[in-house]
Amino acid sequence: MAHRNPASWTMDSTMPTATRTGGAMPLRQRAGDWRRSASTRVRIFGWFLVLILLALIFGLVLQRSILLAQLDNDVDSQLVQEVAELEQLSEGRDPNTGEPFGRDVREIFTTFLSRNVPGEGEALFTIVEGQPFASTPALVQLLDEPDVLAEWTSVTASTRGELETSEGDVRYIAIPMSFDGEVVGVFVVTVFLRDQLREVNRVLQVGAIVFGSAFFAASLVAWFAAGQVLRPIRQLAQASGAVDDANWRERIPVYGGGEIAELTRNFNEMLDRLENSFATQRRFIDDAGHELRTPITIIRGHLELLGDDPNEREETVRLVTDELDRMARLVEDLLLLAKYETPDFIHPQPIEVEEFTHDIAAKAAAFGERTWHIAEAARVVMIGDRQRLTQAAMNLVRNALEHTPEGTALTLGSSATHQEVRFWVSDAGPGISREEQAHIFDRFSRGRSGKRRTDGAGLGLSIVRVIAEAHGGRIDVVSAPGEGATFALILPLDGPGGNE
Repeated sequence: MAHRNPASWTMDSTMPTATRTGGAMPLRQRAGDWRRSASTRVRIFGWFLVLILLALIFGLVLQRSILLAQLDNDVDSQLVQEVAELEQLSEGRDPNTGEPFGRDVREIFTTFLSRNVPGEGEALFTIVEGQPFASTPALVQLLDEPDVLAEWTSVTASTRGELETSEGDVRYIAIPMSFDGEVVGVFVVTVFLRDQLREVNRVLQVGAIVFGSAFFAASLVAWFAAGQVLRPIRQLAQASGAVDDANWRERIPVYGGGEIAELTRNFNEMLDRLENSFATQRRFIDDAGHELRTPITIIRGHLELLGDDPNEREETVRLVTDELDRMARLVEDLLLLAKYETPDFIHPQPIEVEEFTHDIAAKAAAFGERTWHIAEAARVVMIGDRQRLTQAAMNLVRNALEHTPEGTALTLGSSATHQEVRFWVSDAGPGISREEQAHIFDRFSRGRSGKRRTDGAGLGLSIVRVIAEAHGGRIDVVSAPGEGATFALILPLDGPGGNE
């Protein structure tokens, strides 16, 4: 029979290995996106399972350690209690004679065993003068072990220990009964740990079932949650794969907040910027190809028909130069429209509106074909790009000149409220019908057919509109057939974003 220290237990566990799976998709590129997304989902799910499993194993091991520690304390308390009761009895009187027990350990043991009922798994054993005296039935099998009996018989001081038996582990405490330095008897209290350990194991089994069920439920929730979290990323992958020169309309719904929602919003905004940039580029190419084709054809035709006559050469050079100048103006206007959505299109700064109004009138008078009147000049300071606003105002001046005969008086002016500045140009031309007003600010629109005095490309009012919009404002027109027209730039007093 072997003696050993209190038992210790170890638990082995096998960690699950996440398996990457994939399925076939109709499109190969979508299959690649799905596999990448599934792989990410499996990795997240796998790490979650590992962490949860480790936490559950740690919880079970911790629970087992606590239960065993509690069992040790309970058993020790049970042993100490029996010893304390024996000591109390030995210091008292014999109930049969009313005299102190003295050295009569036989009577002490007999009285104690008759009065005490052993607890669950507990057994009592006594030795008198080196021979077994009396014991509870549970210790019968231990009496056949000579090593145990010899050890208990030879104790001279309080001894604790633990035995391995066919009935399981047994913990004991042996107390010698000494009188005048002579050991006349030994009292042994034992506790069989089998039933207590069985109860501990039953509690652990119940805990393992509960933890396992929770682990399974948490795994299902984690798999679903991982899919929900990665859904925007999967949509990002699909949307980015679907974007090409012919499709810029892919957008991803934004759900909730957090980093992924912010990523989705940034992706959608990036697509907006890319779509606008490509639309601007495509529009520039289309516009340039459309408008430059005519002057190039004219130049080519004149050069092909160019003869040796000096007068004819001079006339051809004049026509070619005029067409080249028109092409240069057209390209400059197209580049300005293409630059409209860039961050550096305008450079706002304070502008004295009254001074600005007089400057525009002075520049308009330099054309020498009309008389200009300033109806009103607002005495306020606004925030805007002076160069761009001058460009817009001069386009309105040119538009008025193109649609009025020479000698006609024209009017311009400016006014202000506490939020907006209004700059206008009025003419007494043929007016604009309501149908034409809906399109006059479109590119290459040439309203008032047959009334223009120049053959411009029809970009002037489009440029005015984009300059107004870049300042956070708008352009307005008030006109009717036969009543002239008034074009007005309406701009926020505090510059771009001032009215937001």
